[in-house]
Amino acid sequence: MQNVPPMLARKNEREQDEPSWSFPGIVTGFAAYWFAFAIPFVKYGANVLFFFLYTWPFFLALLPVSMLIGIVVSYMLRDKFFWMAIITLALVICLFLMLFTFISGW
Repeated sequence: MQNVPPMLARKNEREQDEPSWSFPGIVTGFAAYWFAFAIPFVKYGANVLFFFLYTWPFFLALLPVSMLIGIVVSYMLRDKFFWMAIITLALVICLFLMLFTFISGW
């Protein structure tokens, strides 16, 4: 019983709650989605609006997917917000433009 420390010595060693990493990932995924949504308008002009009016369910389905991508990337890169934002932005833009190219055939 010599190696047993008293309970008062360990009172500061409580379980620490991990910070929530989902919120920055959700915000980054949401912002990346709207940034990717604006790219076809910049590239092709306002006529893309008519294309989006007919295919809106496909692009709306990418919104929760982009938020999940942000959560997963922010979980994998916990202390590196800059790299998390860059990787999330790149993945969401690639996914969005891949769907846009596949549907439009451009």
